[in-house]
Amino acid sequence: VREALSFHSLLVGGNPFETSSIYTLIHHLERTWGVWFPRGGTGALVQALCKLLGELGGELRLSSPVEKIVVDGKTHVVTTQAGGQRLDERFDFVVSNADLHHTYAKLYAGTRGAAKATKKLERMDWSMSLYVLYFGTDRSYAGDLAHHTVVFGPRYEGLLADIFHPRHGALPEDFSLYLHAPHVTDPSLAPPGCGSFYVLAPVPHLGNAPVDWDTVGPAYGDRILASLERLLPDLRRHIVVRRELTPLGFQRDLGAYQGNAFSVAPRLTQSAYFRPHNKDPRIPGLYLVGAGTHPGAGVPGVINGAKATFACIAKDYGLAGAPLLAEAGEPSLREGMATAT
Repeated sequence: VREALSFHSLLVGGNPFETSSIYTLIHHLERTWGVWFPRGGTGALVQALCKLLGELGGELRLSSPVEKIVVDGKTHVVTTQAGGQRLDERFDFVVSNADLHHTYAKLYAGTRGAAKATKKLERMDWSMSLYVLYFGTDRSYAGDLAHHTVVFGPRYEGLLADIFHPRHGALPEDFSLYLHAPHVTDPSLAPPGCGSFYVLAPVPHLGNAPVDWDTVGPAYGDRILASLERLLPDLRRHIVVRRELTPLGFQRDLGAYQGNAFSVAPRLTQSAYFRPHNKDPRIPGLYLVGAGTHPGAGVPGVINGAKATFACIAKDYGLAGAPLLAEAGEPSLREGMATAT
């Protein structure tokens, strides 16, 4: 019972034995307002937000990574690469949803205040990482499975200590798992009679355990799949596609500091006001959104963080009468939502 009532803080990157008890309110929120899932998966939520951005007059550029940002007076010179071409553009302000450390250490490297922010971030506690295995099966398993399943391993406190404060800087032999089976709620996410899943295991970030995940990852995934066969009989025989995301993937593909999965850990002294602020106090015109700023990780936290960031921008640029982004999009977003248990 203690395990069941405490693991939720792991879903925002915190060690249940160190994270503020205020995060147990997640249980109350879920019991009171339910757990919601977008029909079509998270991709449908992204598409709805992109559609809303266009309706509000925004421009979306894909495959145009930002290389650096230089503050020149009251403007930000943003350098991007697209199709092999380098482009420098000036903007009044920047909203960064990149990893916090990446924002300051790389994008704003050389800007006054960025080095101090980088050093402060490197002294903070960071969330663990994740090993995530996405897989599809030629069997549904829907009748025997819930949308969300938590599978506890043989240890709890000891495993968490090995993940957040490893004594030997190595990957623990055991694991606890979260299994997501969205086709149970939304059959359109898998071909008829088939299943779509991901399973994740909390693991140490690369600063705590510099594991060679390119070598270790596939075998680690095999062990996880073998352990799931007590829930999903003959699982390995029915897998038709699989793909993994490791801490190295978080670091290389997402620019996550030390391969973290949830940014700054939600300890008491790194929660609420003590998190990096939505408006940077040292670099004029820099605003933050995402898991690293207030209020924190998770889709609800990030969406509400974006509303808080917008409030800062609206105040600074005289846009107080403009509708909040999330409020403007609520009707269209809610049409595609379903409850998931």
